[in-house]
Amino acid sequence: MSSQDLSAAESAETADSGADVAAEATAPDTPCPVIDSIEQIGSQWRLVVLHELLNGEARFNELKRETDANARTLSRVLDDLQETGFVDRRLEEDSPVATYYSLTDKGESLAPVFEEIDDWAHEWLAECEA
Repeated sequence: MSSQDLSAAESAETADSGADVAAEATAPDTPCPVIDSIEQIGSQWRLVVLHELLNGEARFNELKRETDANARTLSRVLDDLQETGFVDRRLEEDSPVATYYSLTDKGESLAPVFEEIDDWAHEWLAECEA
C-alpha cells in the first residue's frame, strides 16, 4: 500500500469516527430500561405499597397502617401506581363504602423481583441485623 493509499484510508477512518461522534451527540437522550423501571417503581413509598399488596387486596386504611405512610402520601402513591398500571382500585358501595386496592398482572409480575431483593439483602446486609 502506498503512502497515498494509507493517507486516504486514515482520512476515511477519521471521517467515519467523526460521523459516529456527531451521531452520538445528536441522538436523543433515552434512558435504559433499568432507569425507566426505577422511575416507575423506585420511590420508597411505591416499593413499600407494592410489596404490601403482594399479600393480597387491601383497604386504604389497612395499607396506611401496614406501611406507616400518612394519608396524603399513600393517596398520591396509590394514584401514581394506578396510573402506571401496577394497581387496580375497586369501590364497594355497600354501607360502609370501602375502597380496595390490589395488584394488576403488571404489579404481580414484580413478585420475583422482590424475592431477589430479599435474597440479596439476606446475603449482603446481614450485618445490619446484628
